[in-house]
Amino acid sequence: MQHARPVAAGAEGSQRTPPRPFALAMFAVLLVSYAINAMDRQLFPLVASDVRREYGFSLSKAGFLSTVFTLGMALAGLPTSWLLARFSRKATLQTGIVIFSTGTVLTAFAHGFADMLFYRTATGVGEAMQLTALLTAAAGYFARSRGAAAGAINFTYGMGAIIGPVLAAALLALWKTWRAPMIVFGVLGFAALVVVAGAVRPWLTESAGQREIQAGGSGALTLWNRNSVILTLMSLFGGMIMYGYLGMYPTYLREHLAYSPAAAGTVMSVFGLGALGSIGGGWLGDRLPPRILMSGTFLLAGMLGYLLFSGLQIFAAAAALSFAWGLLVPGVLYVNLAAYHVKAVSHHLAGSASGVFVTSLYSSAAIAGYSMGWLANHAGWITAGLIQISLLSCVGALLAAFLTRPGD
Repeated sequence: MQHARPVAAGAEGSQRTPPRPFALAMFAVLLVSYAINAMDRQLFPLVASDVRREYGFSLSKAGFLSTVFTLGMALAGLPTSWLLARFSRKATLQTGIVIFSTGTVLTAFAHGFADMLFYRTATGVGEAMQLTALLTAAAGYFARSRGAAAGAINFTYGMGAIIGPVLAAALLALWKTWRAPMIVFGVLGFAALVVVAGAVRPWLTESAGQREIQAGGSGALTLWNRNSVILTLMSLFGGMIMYGYLGMYPTYLREHLAYSPAAAGTVMSVFGLGALGSIGGGWLGDRLPPRILMSGTFLLAGMLGYLLFSGLQIFAAAAALSFAWGLLVPGVLYVNLAAYHVKAVSHHLAGSASGVFVTSLYSSAAIAGYSMGWLANHAGWITAGLIQISLLSCVGALLAAFLTRPGD
């Protein structure tokens, strides 16, 4: 792993700045690699019913396997911020790709619940390393538009969420085994690793110094500040809300509404289509007061959460609601939770703030699928949606009302 080379203050100003189109092209390469990360996250929930039938797992166990990768993300978030202070962002990102791609392939060869649980957790470790390094690199190079940069990252997540379920369903239909998409997606990750190694230059990923200082001076000098504490709590609730849907909605469609794998995959792809609004969501976050934007977004998420699990059987309704969820929750809520964490602190804490965001959101997400499955088993899907999504969204909206702009 390559050690990072700190950039002295003012050093950037003395060097010729590479043409911006080159930077955008390399950033696009990083985003494509992240799309494969997103495809991997969407994969297991789609095949969870097939895995459940083969291994005899309960609904709650299948839900746990669907979202346990988020436990790996939670465990890796803060250690990754430590790595970023000592090694290059590019090397950290590449290591993450290796780990999550290996975990994805090995899942196809699991013997039972225990080793499958380990492989699914390992994928999350790698995904967290890639995401944290990418957020930090984007916040460094695009310091004046951090919300839009985070939105671009999540836009790419939306692309992966569109392509992933459709490709997985096609591979399932072609090879008649859930193992095929796991192996193919893992191989795609290794292909992305090779492209990143050859195409991305350190002057993009390791950008620091004046570019960040000029745009980041109003943030707090410590992570222990009002906004960061509130945002951490909001992220904890956000993880339960987001992954209650992502981890169990495909299972709800297939087992409660009797959707075919192809139909469920199409609905989840429409969710990804909504997430393509992430750049606009980040643009809003760069301009609107945090308390107004986040309070309103949480309240709307609560309304959508009830409707999604209310038993509507019409395909068009499920697709429309999933599109709205993708537009609102990953497109606005997730993007601005990530961006506000970085905006809340000074430039030198960007990596640590990204790590706190990843750890807080994905630590609760790790149990979101299990809790949603448990609630559905004991009280039905409508009650599960009301409790885990609608009620927690109201709590998030209340917390958001206490946010302030950095520097206020």
